[in-house]
Amino acid sequence: MKPTAAGFTRALCLVAVVAAVGLLPWLSGRDPALTVLRARSAEQEPTREALDAVRRDLGLDAGPLAPLGQWAGGLLRGDLGTSWVSGTDVLPSVVAGLQVSLGLMGVALGVAVLLAAALVAPVLVRGRGSGGGFAAMLAAVPEFLLATVALLVCGVWLGWLPTSGWQGPQNMVLPALALGVPAGGLLGRLVADALPAVLDERWVELWRGAGVGRTLISAAALKRVLPPLVPQFGMAAVGLTGGAVAVETVFAVPGIGRTALGAAKSQDLPLLQGSVLALLLLGLATGAVAALVRRRLLGPALRDAGLALPPARPVRTHPAVPLTLFTVLAVTIGWGLLRDPYAVNTAARLAAPSLTHPLGTDGLGRDVLARLGHGAASTVGTAAAVCLLSLLVGLALGFLPGIAAGAADIANALPPVIVGILVAAAAGPGTGGAAVAVALISWPPLAAHAAALVQEVRASAFLTAQRAIGATPWWILTRHVLPSVAAPVARHALLRLPGIALALASLGFLGLGAQPPAPEWGLLLDESRAYVERAPWAALAPAVALALLAALAVTGATYTRRVRKLTPAVKPVVKETPVAV
Repeated sequence: MKPTAAGFTRALCLVAVVAAVGLLPWLSGRDPALTVLRARSAEQEPTREALDAVRRDLGLDAGPLAPLGQWAGGLLRGDLGTSWVSGTDVLPSVVAGLQVSLGLMGVALGVAVLLAAALVAPVLVRGRGSGGGFAAMLAAVPEFLLATVALLVCGVWLGWLPTSGWQGPQNMVLPALALGVPAGGLLGRLVADALPAVLDERWVELWRGAGVGRTLISAAALKRVLPPLVPQFGMAAVGLTGGAVAVETVFAVPGIGRTALGAAKSQDLPLLQGSVLALLLLGLATGAVAALVRRRLLGPALRDAGLALPPARPVRTHPAVPLTLFTVLAVTIGWGLLRDPYAVNTAARLAAPSLTHPLGTDGLGRDVLARLGHGAASTVGTAAAVCLLSLLVGLALGFLPGIAAGAADIANALPPVIVGILVAAAAGPGTGGAAVAVALISWPPLAAHAAALVQEVRASAFLTAQRAIGATPWWILTRHVLPSVAAPVARHALLRLPGIALALASLGFLGLGAQPPAPEWGLLLDESRAYVERAPWAALAPAVALALLAALAVTGATYTRRVRKLTPAVKPVVKETPVAV
């Protein structure tokens, strides 16, 4: 039943997304003939005769459904159509872009795994975790800002590596670092957060007493903790491919994300549909591999109801850490709110930090501190609302894995930029449209995490005993399953709050979010990118604010979660050996 439901949902979502992409020009209200004409030749005058010729050439006179049906008919024959702009076959362009993105994804994923291993190693050595502030700050580094800084420092100033193009392995290094560092921070934090409870289980003590080496115990602990997180690794891999649009743009990498963005801007529908279809199929394939790996890691434990989940236990930092982070952010934002964020003073443009302008000024002489403070409400407030909505949707769909799995695979494979373009076409660019776009694709990691935990909790020997003594399904759901799932997923959602803020910022960076002169943090990063070499403080201010927000979200999350203690009458039996080791 569940595979059938998941397959039906995947097919339905796939058709819906491809159809929405095919209707993009008509959703936007823009004349596709005019856009294609300008993409073909910027110098040609858009006369009536020229536009009519384009419409006849592309078959636009028959309405929006005719080109979509023609493209779908060709797809059944393995033909992705012909580019409206260049007149060449779409399939070779899609394959070439996908090959580049897959190569970049592989190297970036390697960087992410190495960084995650470095963050997890201290937990395995000490046997206890930390508040995770450093990992969260790494995960909150804007990829496009990291790409710009890496390009300037390693490419321009030091001349160590190429700054653009795709001629050889050396061109992969800087883009892979820009993509891999935030992903490694996120994955490392997820694993490090789950390890301490596993290392406190009885079997670890028994293995140590029996003389088992630390390496074998660490490997067994990782195998014990990875199954619920494997879907997150798969989603991170897909995100590195389709979500690298800004990084590919900075380094002029001809990947599938940059290809899709260029096709969307020129309304080259066959090329855009082919690129989006490739990204969706990649997401589906990666989701299937992740599910297979997870089942292999769990072994027969799921089938035999032999799982014993580790108890939820927060890893807390000293209360002074989140308090200090909150104080710094609150004072900075409050100070900025007392200033005018729109006052232009061209005589003081790109001024360094001083008593008059504590964080310097931007390219128009506007006070960076003022714009940072006034932009906090739209940036952080919108991200918090999207995060809460994603948490509720993720928890709800976590109990419907057959339906949620297919939709999650499709939503996760869509780059935020493509969704932002579709939403902006229907509603226009702005903060609200950007929030809707991010909300549509931010719930899959939470739903996957919740579904994995629900499946494991339901398969535990403890719940089998509860059913045997006559506990009702509603009692089991509300008193045991939901509390066991909600706490880790809620903390996961808080960990993703900075990432959601970054997604909103990336849409603003690409002109799909808040519009000038709004002091939104993504716009601040975009506006400062052109002169980051001369005035780095204008870009560092919102970047550091996002990093502090990430550290605050993770360190503060442990103080919002209450440990639920079981009474002796319902205490679960903990197995002496780890599951599937």
